Order: sequence, then C-alpha cells, then structure tokens
Amino acid sequence: MTQVLYGSRLGKQGKIRVGCSAVIFDETRTNVLLTRRADNGLWCVPGGRMESGESAAEACEREILEETGLSVRVKRLVGVYSNPDQLVIYPDGEKVHFVILGFEAEIIGGELGLSNETTDAGFFSLKEIESMPMHGKHKQRVEDAWLNQAETLIR
Repeated sequence: MTQVLYGSRLGKQGKIRVGCSAVIFDETRTNVLLTRRADNGLWCVPGGRMESGESAAEACEREILEETGLSVRVKRLVGVYSNPDQLVIYPDGEKVHFVILGFEAEIIGGELGLSNETTDAGFFSLKEIESMPMHGKHKQRVEDAWLNQAETLIR
C-alpha cells in the first residue's frame, strides 16, 4: 500500500515528480467531479504523474481519461501545490516528493466510469465534500478552483 508520511522537510528524502490534476465542474458549476481511490479509499480530484515527452495539459487530460473515461480539455492553471513536509512511499519502495499542477478542465466527451485506480466517482457539492474523507490537500484544490480567480495560486 502507498504510504504518505509527514514531517519537517521529509520531502527532501524523495525524488521530485510532477503530477497534474484537474477540478471538473458540472454544467451548472455547482458540483465537482471526485473519484474514490482504490489504494486508500479516500476521495480526490482525478490526476496523476506526468510522463516524459508530454506537456502538462496532455498529462492531465490522459490521466483523467484513464481514471474516469472522460475526455477533457484543460482550461486554466488554478494552482501549483507542493508540500516539503510530505513524502509518498510506493509499495516498490520509491520515495517521491510531488509538485502538482492543479488545473480546471471541461468535459468534451466520453462517459463517466471507473478504472483499476478508482472504486467510485461522482459529482458533489462543496457542502457534500465537507463531510467526505479526502486525500491529502485535494479539498484545497477544489476550493481554489471555486474561487475562479485569474491569477495562479502557489501553495
């Protein structure tokens, strides 16, 4: 099982990896798409690791398609998220310090479904999200996207 550890500057023990995620609103902009992770049962915005040779937008769009079955188009960069006090340790022993590019994206096709990384998915209001067990700082990413401000946040 993937572990997430927290401690003062613990992230410096890991390799830096870039990840991309996206907040995806419904048509009325009152609900946001969340997926439930298979590895820990927590809710999150869809996303994942950027691969060599792809742009940040391509990585985000690919990850969302793989996890949800939805084709999306990245609209804007909401925030850049990093936590020097967090270290992710994968089952194979790899230690990672993530820098996440958080986007807002819109659905352009596909059908919502599940993958081997997800056990549930759906659209939820901010009030519903308040009581859901969320992965890491994903709730912050949702709140930041709801602000709908022009400048990118650095968190």
